[in-house]
Amino acid sequence: MTEPAEPSEQDGPSGPAAEPPAQPVKRRRGPGRPRQDETDDGPGTQERIRLAAREVFAERGYDKTSVRGVAKVAGVDPALVHHYFGSKDDLFAAAIEVSMEPALVVPAIIGDGPEGIGERLARYFLGIWENPVSRAPLLAVIRSALTHEAAAKVLRGLILRRVLERVAADLDVPDPTLRAELAASHMIGIALLRYVVRVEPLASADPEQIVALVAPTLQRYLTEE
Repeated sequence: MTEPAEPSEQDGPSGPAAEPPAQPVKRRRGPGRPRQDETDDGPGTQERIRLAAREVFAERGYDKTSVRGVAKVAGVDPALVHHYFGSKDDLFAAAIEVSMEPALVVPAIIGDGPEGIGERLARYFLGIWENPVSRAPLLAVIRSALTHEAAAKVLRGLILRRVLERVAADLDVPDPTLRAELAASHMIGIALLRYVVRVEPLASADPEQIVALVAPTLQRYLTEE
């Protein structure tokens, strides 16, 4: 009588072992794209990163903020931050732009024409500084711009070129760049003294009083030939 064959080590309890499952095919990533399993990418992710960057830059300043730190607050992989925003400087600019919204603001400042543009500009500028949410990242950029070229570049790009030069150019006045720089120097000087150095009585002055005093000067910068 023939002895039954002993089960092979590769056999299962009821027969030959099944073939091992096929390994998933690894797909090649495009340049700069993070791995899907390393991220929490999806609708609203880019805006979430921008808001996280605004929060971190406002809290830690330019020097102490890193892309990795922003990614941690946003709940994404750092590679995704680089994919959307590139360098730390680009991320800084995007974070500040959340507060200023130049695409929405410029048409509102220009309005129906040059009449009253000085008051509209002064009211817009003071409005974003008086709002604690938008003021915090702007304080970070103002302070950092005094010692870091990257932050100064962001300040020039957003306040001067993205807002004031576009306003002046739309008004079709001579020397729009010079006029924009004069208006910028006026408003940034107010921001430094009122919100950073906190010089009295300017630091405690009513915003409406400041608008009333500053608006005629801005009007002259931007409209008079």
